[in-house]
Amino acid sequence: MSIEVKNLFKYYGDQAAVKDISFNVKDGEIVGFLGPNGAGKSTTMKVITGYISASEGDVKVCGLPVSVDSLNTRQLIGYLPENNPLYLDMYVKEYLAFVANIYKVSEVKDRVSDMIKKVGLEVEQNKKIGALSKGYRQRVGLAQAIIHDPKVLILDEPTSGLDPNQLVEIRELIRSIGKEKTVMLSTHIMQEVEAICDRIVIIKRGEIVADDKAGNLQHTANVQTVYVEFEGNVTKNQLNKIVGVSKVEKVAEGWLLETKQDIDLRKSIAQFANQNNVLTLTLRKEEKTLEEVFKELTK
Repeated sequence: MSIEVKNLFKYYGDQAAVKDISFNVKDGEIVGFLGPNGAGKSTTMKVITGYISASEGDVKVCGLPVSVDSLNTRQLIGYLPENNPLYLDMYVKEYLAFVANIYKVSEVKDRVSDMIKKVGLEVEQNKKIGALSKGYRQRVGLAQAIIHDPKVLILDEPTSGLDPNQLVEIRELIRSIGKEKTVMLSTHIMQEVEAICDRIVIIKRGEIVADDKAGNLQHTANVQTVYVEFEGNVTKNQLNKIVGVSKVEKVAEGWLLETKQDIDLRKSIAQFANQNNVLTLTLRKEEKTLEEVFKELTK
């Protein structure tokens, strides 16, 4: 395992920001770490990187305990914090060489050149960081995070504040990096998670409420929705009486019916249509979006 978190607690005074969470990230896996603001995402990532210490629990990176071997584990980790702190008065190449020397990277000049090509900074490499756009600053942040060739990459809101074009570019960059390294990223953009991540961990108020692949989370959501169209007059009152139906909503030419029970609502609807002698024109189970599942789990 590249990342192992077991029974992790983090307290700030009497307040628990993280409460007894456990999860693993396998080698070469890209995991999305999701949750509403204040859920404990950044705190957990800071503990994993050794930036802050855990109050209780065990955290390991590539088999090394972070609390004991923090310097050794930091050499294995690339970290891009949410606010991407950069030295704005330094030139791109100068800054990357500075970071490379901190990590005691050999052949610094060649390594900096490779990173500039890898993250697409060729055009901007001779500029001061302060003169770069937000998108290019994020590229610099990614370059400094991987310049020492870490095995694990921790990204906290890597696409925050980017325009749509920049977002797509950084997303593709993260996906390409993920082919070589273990990546754990935090984001509020659900499309990004669906496009990049192999697995999703959702945290709410310091506790994990979901840990699975995106497709599995969408299939196992607590609410099942079915869209149906009938030929003939059917009232909302009639549909509310169908066994298992918890909510009925009129949409366009048909109806959306919901159930919170572990049943296939389509069978009940088919029985209703047969009993009331109405023809069913359309009957399909609606797939919940990841955003809807996220809202349901964290509201």
